[in-house]
Amino acid sequence: MNTSQKGNLAEQAATLEALKRGWGVLKPIGDCLPYDVVFDVEGTLAKIQVKLAWFDDVRENYVVDNRRTKTNRNTMIRDVYTPADFDFAMVYILDLNLFYVFPVDVFISYASEIHLVETDKRQRKPRSADYRNAWELISQWAAQKETYARTSVKFGEASGEVIPSQAILA
Repeated sequence: MNTSQKGNLAEQAATLEALKRGWGVLKPIGDCLPYDVVFDVEGTLAKIQVKLAWFDDVRENYVVDNRRTKTNRNTMIRDVYTPADFDFAMVYILDLNLFYVFPVDVFISYASEIHLVETDKRQRKPRSADYRNAWELISQWAAQKETYARTSVKFGEASGEVIPSQAILA
């Protein structure tokens, strides 16, 4: 299986998990955006970048590159993501059918690779462990966005216009 096929599996696994949670899923046409899918979480749209982790035999952990990779015929070009590129990065471990859900600011804060330790070989828990199957981060983020976007406003107050039926006559 080539890298593209593995990436497609990761996207499909993310889509399936989102659908199980009752979220809508939107898929951009083409491959030119910095995100792979969009989750509609109760009316709030979350842009999601999906990455596939691979197993590093030497370090005995899973690894994902947190940089953007473009292939231009013979050259592989790597660049960093920005906070505006997506809302969450989801790292999928195919062997374990497991996701790590990183907010964009956390994902891009790593140097170039994120190591995901799935064994008890370390004495202290790695920073990435906090994001293991952390799907609730997306729900919490969406609820916060929804609350912010839907503040209560009296009828006619939002436009700043006076509605004749609401005008106070002196």
